[in-house]
Amino acid sequence: MKKILRKKLLDKRKKKYIEISPKQTFIISELIKNKYKNIKVIGGYIPINYEYDCLNLLRALKKKNYTICLPVIKKNFQMNFYKYSFKDPLRINRLGYGGGFYDRYFEKNSNRKKIVKIGLAFSFQKIKKLPINKFDKKLDRVITEKKI
Repeated sequence: MKKILRKKLLDKRKKKYIEISPKQTFIISELIKNKYKNIKVIGGYIPINYEYDCLNLLRALKKKNYTICLPVIKKNFQMNFYKYSFKDPLRINRLGYGGGFYDRYFEKNSNRKKIVKIGLAFSFQKIKKLPINKFDKKLDRVITEKKI
């Protein structure tokens, strides 16, 4: 079921992909700054396959003195976040979707540190019923280009 849903949403993103405006980026960065005052480290991602492009948002947060980190998947299929500078070269190490990397990371680290899980998505990706299993971790907030 999830595999079919992922394919359907990827096809939808290909057809309906939109650029995130500078105004939207500013609004989201201000929301994060004002709502989560104690957070100084932001874990992001490099978008692929028509995903919500968060790079300008990460740059805006970096300018507000946040530490930006990106995920790296190790040989043992464990994911961890590492400090990133926009001058750093990137290696392609992203495995497919549905590997449970984020869920395992949150499970392993949520007892040691406060993690606020914010998902970035397009409004057209909203679905009424999402199939979940016992390993899935719930997001604290979802931000789209239309609604926070």
